[in-house]
Amino acid sequence: MIINGKEMNLPGGLTIIELLEKLNLHKDRVVVEVNYEIVAKEQYVETILNAGDQVEIVSFVGGG
Repeated sequence: MIINGKEMNLPGGLTIIELLEKLNLHKDRVVVEVNYEIVAKEQYVETILNAGDQVEIVSFVGGG
C-alpha cells in the first residue's frame, strides 16, 4: 500500500479507520483520498483498503 507517496508494508483488508488508528491520526482532523477519490468520513468504517491502493492523508493544522 502506498501512503502519501511512501510504500508501507501493511496488510490489505484494513478499513480506513483502522489505518488511521495504526498511524495515530484522528479521523476528524484528516481528509483521506483512496485511488484519487476523496472518501467521506462516514465511510471510513466501511471502506476496505487493498494492498495495491494509493492513499493520501491530509492533516489539518491549527494556527493563526
